[in-house]
Amino acid sequence: MKIKRLLKLVTVPFHSIYSRMYPEKYARYIGVNCGKNLHVYGSVSWGTEPWIITLGDNVHITAGCSFVAHDGGTLLFRDKVPDLEITKPIIVGDNVYIGKESLILPGVTIGSNVVIGARSVVTRDIPDNSVACGVPARVVKTADEYFEKICRESLHLGHLKGKEKDKALREYYGYQQK
Repeated sequence: MKIKRLLKLVTVPFHSIYSRMYPEKYARYIGVNCGKNLHVYGSVSWGTEPWIITLGDNVHITAGCSFVAHDGGTLLFRDKVPDLEITKPIIVGDNVYIGKESLILPGVTIGSNVVIGARSVVTRDIPDNSVACGVPARVVKTADEYFEKICRESLHLGHLKGKEKDKALREYYGYQQK
């Protein structure tokens, strides 16, 4: 019993630190099936069954997102049906962006070339080439419509990084550096 407590004291901080320092490696380490070019920006909750999550190539997942592959509500009825369990895979296609603090629920398939808006709750499948947002998430436009919109509105500074980008943004908006 003392060994189990000692191991828990060591592994909890390890997972916390490793997941923050190397979020993509951590996802693979805990069993998430990841394609090429996974990008994780901040803390992500992979749930208790990370091995049932499959991510395609070039997937971007932002801070605060959660993947939940089971229905915990079954616990309320286990006195009637002791083996009651609802767990379903989550599949994310290629070239997907999942906005900040989104929740992806059991059994959902998100197609390829998809943008999921911030704080969306994805309760059903999202087809290829679409933009979905809301609670529950619904398709609001095609990926092509979104692309046309962002091309029209772009500041064309996406190639810049760090201080160079900050300087260009300040100049564009007329902010004085303090």
